[in-house]
Amino acid sequence: MFIHDTENALRAATALVNSLPEIDGEGVDRLANLDDMTEFLQEYPYTGAIRRDDVELDQLRSARSQLRQLWTGDRVAAVPIVNAMLRDGRALPQLVIHDGYDWHIHATDDAAPLATRITVEVAMAFVDVIRSDEFDRVRVCSADDCEAVYIDYSKNGSKRYCDTGNCGNRMNVNAYRRRKAEESA
Repeated sequence: MFIHDTENALRAATALVNSLPEIDGEGVDRLANLDDMTEFLQEYPYTGAIRRDDVELDQLRSARSQLRQLWTGDRVAAVPIVNAMLRDGRALPQLVIHDGYDWHIHATDDAAPLATRITVEVAMAFVDVIRSDEFDRVRVCSADDCEAVYIDYSKNGSKRYCDTGNCGNRMNVNAYRRRKAEESA
């Protein structure tokens, strides 16, 4: 559906947003320390300068709320957010090839702060989502007790629940129990 670098940036953005404490309903910050940041970077690697210090961690944690805004509105509402992210990151898109990846876009200098590089990559990914008119795949989990975000990569665009909290299974079990209770009544 989306090109490789776009999908990677969208998956990383989803993971960052879902690390916010208000997402899981338990108030757990999943990007609370340098170990959490290291784990994130192992799963979602980025090239360029990475300091792995408290300043970089704080910048990355701060970026999450801005990224969360992309899931709060529609396609039109996302445009000024994306444009601000690109402008603030001084984006200058260029095609690059490296480390076994085919041609893809880097839009910031490798020396830019990690949070800036991530934010700009996410903004570039959302440019693709908006331009391809696929913004209806940018979703918040439909479970009653979950605020996690996701991108629906399914072929028919019918996914309703996130993958972070077993929400689909939990909601199906709840629906089954309601049906059984109604049948018994």
